Amino acid sequence: MMNTENFNGPVNLGNDGEFTVRELAELVLKETGSSSKIVHKPLPQDDPARRKPDLTLAKQQLGFEPKVSLVEGIRKTIEYFKNNLD
Repeated sequence: MMNTENFNGPVNLGNDGEFTVRELAELVLKETGSSSKIVHKPLPQDDPARRKPDLTLAKQQLGFEPKVSLVEGIRKTIEYFKNNLD
């Protein structure tokens, strides 16, 4: 990120895979061993139809490449909160 003298602005970071909110919720339930139920709510009118980050700028300007899969990221996040919540 140090070689960005000619670049200023927002950049998407993340995994360039496309997952539904339901898939993400199911993965979190599975990885936490939770018996919580998924509650479906109406979507707001301005809700994006697709949730896939465009990583073009990050790749071009920062040399960014995703290295952590969604499953691995969820597992690491769960572990972090297990270790850092009171």
